[in-house]
Amino acid sequence: MIPMNALRLLTATLLLTLCTSAATPRPNVLYIVSDDLNDNLGCYGNPVVKTPNIDRLAAHGVRFKSAYCNYPVCNPSRTSFLSGRRPDTTRVVDNKTPTRAFMKDAVFMPECFRQQNYRTIKVGKLYHTGDEFEDPRSWDTDIRENNTAKKPPEAQIVRKQGKGGVVIRADDADTWDGFVGRKAAALMEETFKGGKSFFVAAGFRRPHTPYIAPEKYYAMYNPDTLVPRSGPPEHLAKIPDIALSYKLPHGDKFPTERPGDTIAAYYAAISFMDAQVGVLLDTMDRLHLWENTIVVFHSDHGYHLGEHGGLFHKLNLFEETTHVPLIVAAPGRKPAVATGLVELVDVYPTLAGLCGLTAPSDLEGLSFAPLLDDPGRAWKRAVFTVISRDGVSFQPSKGYSPEYMGRTAFDGRRRYTTWPDGSTELYDHANDPYEYNNLAGDAKHLPQIAEMKKLLSAGWKAALPAK
Repeated sequence: MIPMNALRLLTATLLLTLCTSAATPRPNVLYIVSDDLNDNLGCYGNPVVKTPNIDRLAAHGVRFKSAYCNYPVCNPSRTSFLSGRRPDTTRVVDNKTPTRAFMKDAVFMPECFRQQNYRTIKVGKLYHTGDEFEDPRSWDTDIRENNTAKKPPEAQIVRKQGKGGVVIRADDADTWDGFVGRKAAALMEETFKGGKSFFVAAGFRRPHTPYIAPEKYYAMYNPDTLVPRSGPPEHLAKIPDIALSYKLPHGDKFPTERPGDTIAAYYAAISFMDAQVGVLLDTMDRLHLWENTIVVFHSDHGYHLGEHGGLFHKLNLFEETTHVPLIVAAPGRKPAVATGLVELVDVYPTLAGLCGLTAPSDLEGLSFAPLLDDPGRAWKRAVFTVISRDGVSFQPSKGYSPEYMGRTAFDGRRRYTTWPDGSTELYDHANDPYEYNNLAGDAKHLPQIAEMKKLLSAGWKAALPAK
């Protein structure tokens, strides 16, 4: 029998715990993912592209200067960061392999929140598009893309511009991405007013091609002033063909005739997407959600606009496709720029930890929460990105095989890349930020090559920060 004093103390403790829990509910999450977005944003230093809403999110949160994807293609990247596992584990290395083909019972990030009593909501593209890629077990509410995400109504189309640009005459609300922003905002408000913690994911299709955007966003950019940064022609002689996707079968080269039309179309799609992000941030303001909501914004991978003699889209291991924007605004964290190296595979353990969830023990990312508190601290020694190739061409039909992988490691200064045909690359960003001078064949750099080769071979576990 419990003594009366002990019973009173136990009751008081339980009441205090319940009151404290009620006073400090678990953080909500607003998770925003953009498709095919590189770092051409105002807050990342682009002087041309207009992104006032993403910029204000960056001013409110922590902007990660050195964030990288683990695979520069949509489906493999999304499978990686949503599962918290790297592509060598997921074995998803193309846009054909279903998300759970090799991870039947893995608990993906939104499912982790759902299992622990969050209401999980998805509007738009989070997993890759198509029923075989979607993950119903992750969501309480799952609103998937429809055909207008890639093909607007004919009545809206005014004209085409460049390679992939589609100019439309429509209010933002009458477009697919406009719907995503507004529907996600409405569901966020509904869940908040219902008193349940939420994980709301808004997946925007833009700026993925076709670059669909209303006229007013196209009017922001003059194509005649925009030119690709193709690099000096002589630098291409030192880059192996396998690294330049337009030299391979099925490769797609950036247009040489009026290239500014395509660049302007891509920029217009970015500004259009940014405006839809603004709808979500306005809802955050109106409902006073910043004090108990974590907001995350990132893309699935970077994007080429004519670099290295004509690279286009993704599927490469240069800085332009591996580097991604990543912004995290979390309650109690001051605005800052974090300089440490992080990877998209780190997002899952970070959010789970910030929300007090129990995450699976086999995640292959590392929570970067310490960088939210101390943005200047030393962090990972390197980040790692892979791409599936064989020695001659893309081989998506072969699926995952270790011998068909191009692999790159970046240590914050140097990028070292190896290819299945034995080709290698080494770039020193301190002297060559655009990766024009491949040093891999220069005997003077043998010590650096050996060091980076060892780093790449040792892999991600050896690159983790000391505890």
